[in-house]
Amino acid sequence: MRIIILAILFGPILFGCSSAGESNITGNESGAANKSAAANSVPTIAGSPAASTKIDEGYDFVPSASDADGDTLSFDVQNKPTWANFDSSTGRLFGEPTLADLGDYGNIVVGVSDGTSNASLPAFSIAVTETALGVVTLSWVAPTQNSDGSPLMDLAGYNVYFRKDSGPFNQAVQLNNPGTTIYVVEQLSPATYTFRATAFNSAGIESSFSAEAVGTVF
Repeated sequence: MRIIILAILFGPILFGCSSAGESNITGNESGAANKSAAANSVPTIAGSPAASTKIDEGYDFVPSASDADGDTLSFDVQNKPTWANFDSSTGRLFGEPTLADLGDYGNIVVGVSDGTSNASLPAFSIAVTETALGVVTLSWVAPTQNSDGSPLMDLAGYNVYFRKDSGPFNQAVQLNNPGTTIYVVEQLSPATYTFRATAFNSAGIESSFSAEAVGTVF
């Protein structure tokens, strides 16, 4: 079945020691003992992660860390937000929350290790909030024929697909009312969006995509 839908857009140390009388360590042995007894320097970590971000807005935090011994450092995170990614080689915490991620994400702890000692930033929270949101209204003419020219008697609804900027069409809305010919896409953050739609019948057979419609939310 091939159904074409036309969309029209309206936008808005510990030190070891021994007494001289007790020591019988040779010079080389003494140096080795002193080296092994010397404390490992604890790595340091610093940074001020942002306490909030908005939906569809990138969050990016990278701590600064160092080690006086020059040891290789690795990072870890506790209570990472579900929408975020983490790089264990740099300590970078980053991501782009969506509308489904609204809320507060608390007790996040980013730490660093030199393989022996550890240090961490104080626990922090990230609040995901809404931004100035826009709406786009889509409208179309309901199809009346199947691709073979026969009358369309069992139209069941529509699927509306859309994407932000040049990203994938990973957002979709199913409209199970065949009488619907207008749909308002709400809570869109400022960006350019591309929309396309399909129709489906009572057997779940979906048409090919409509022509794409593009609109910008400011």
